[in-house]
Amino acid sequence: MTATPTHSATGRRKTAVARVWMTEGTGQITINGRHFEEYLPTAELQNSILAPFQQLTLVNKFDLRVVVKGGGIHAQAIAIRHAISRSLTQVDPENRKVIKPLGFLTRDPRMKERKKSGQPGARKRFQFSKR
Repeated sequence: MTATPTHSATGRRKTAVARVWMTEGTGQITINGRHFEEYLPTAELQNSILAPFQQLTLVNKFDLRVVVKGGGIHAQAIAIRHAISRSLTQVDPENRKVIKPLGFLTRDPRMKERKKSGQPGARKRFQFSKR
């Protein structure tokens, strides 16, 4: 009995972190123990996850097990896409040439800026009184 190779990768966006385990299979995607169509209700979010497979014409070739936490539903979807793209480059390094120009391998670094002490928010200051 030979074990099918598993490719794992991590993807991030804002505070969302997604870990993906990819094995060859029939295209079954499980996110946090739920089917991906149940977890991501809109077609836009579902398509953002499937985009790397569609660009490489690898739809229904891999089974995915995803664990994602943090952030909102949109940030989680982009984090999953990032992780899928990274694992597809592990499967075949030639895939990178197709995925890289689409921006799927780029980690989006934009995050909420932290609140500083002595002011009510990240940038806002308390009202200044000259006298």
